[in-house]
Amino acid sequence: MARGQDTSVRPEVDVLPGFPPPHERTRLIGHEATEQALLDAYRSVRLHHAWILGGPKGIGKATLAFRFARFVISHPDRFGADVAAARDLSVPEDHPVARQLAAGGHPNILHLRRPWDDKSKRFKSDLPVDEIRRTVSFFGTTASAKAWRICIVDAADDLNISSANALLKILEEPPERCLFLVLSHAPGRLLPTIRSRCRRLDLAPLGSNEIAEGLRELAADSIPADDDLREIAQTADGSLRAAISLLSGDGLAIAKNLKKLAESGAQPDLAAVHALADLVAARGQSDNWESFQHIIRIWLHERMRRDLGNGVRSVYPLVELWDRTNQAIRDADALNLDRKQVVLDFFFALRAA
Repeated sequence: MARGQDTSVRPEVDVLPGFPPPHERTRLIGHEATEQALLDAYRSVRLHHAWILGGPKGIGKATLAFRFARFVISHPDRFGADVAAARDLSVPEDHPVARQLAAGGHPNILHLRRPWDDKSKRFKSDLPVDEIRRTVSFFGTTASAKAWRICIVDAADDLNISSANALLKILEEPPERCLFLVLSHAPGRLLPTIRSRCRRLDLAPLGSNEIAEGLRELAADSIPADDDLREIAQTADGSLRAAISLLSGDGLAIAKNLKKLAESGAQPDLAAVHALADLVAARGQSDNWESFQHIIRIWLHERMRRDLGNGVRSVYPLVELWDRTNQAIRDADALNLDRKQVVLDFFFALRAA
């Protein structure tokens, strides 16, 4: 959670404790070409009203979205001299729009995400239709003729059927001077009708040097030795968020032990499996749980790719394990189930696969 933010009011989903959320970040690590594409589109004659920013979780999609929104609100005249001269989407930190966003939000920027449920004391498992309907009042309020309104959907992967259809409806009939920035970790899984109404920009995973740069900027006090830093950058697989989680908790130990146990064949050391599960499910260690999710998906992906390259006739058992594990993770988060059992079930299922 952002430093100094009152978390008792309304926690923000997917924000790493102790690190600034995307709306506070004025600097973007990497993605220069994608940023340039947005800038060129903004000052072109025809600007599309809806954009899908796609790519793996934690690579900077939300930071780029707020960077673009900050620039647009600060420079409402697309054909003005300042926009024509701009080399990127940067806005000075002392600009009024930047200060408003850093303080919590801007009246012309609507950030839609999974809300906090006061009754269950956890975040809802999806982005409900009531959140999408907030666009009605947002776009319905009076604004100056030059003002832009920007809606950031973070992330569209969390939409259910009703909320996806509600978003589609407003994308089909967009208000004047509005922009939609739709973030997605897997754009190919979005409704085809939503994809057809948006321009798509995919962000590439960050390189190892960019991961290291981001860690030095955001976690300078926790930077490990060069060997561990290289392993964290490699394990993060292009995600700065994953690298921060690996660095913040026991992520590096989880990565090493999980890979060792997963590669040990059909009979892994059960005592070591239980010890790993205890580490992942340790009370108050959300970083460990997030690191486990990231590492297990990366390992399964690499294992399937390796097996196909080695001529294995079918990787269906691993695909089934991928789906089963991801569903178990979602259920554990949504229903507050035992995280240790998710880890144990993965290794039991891996033995069968």
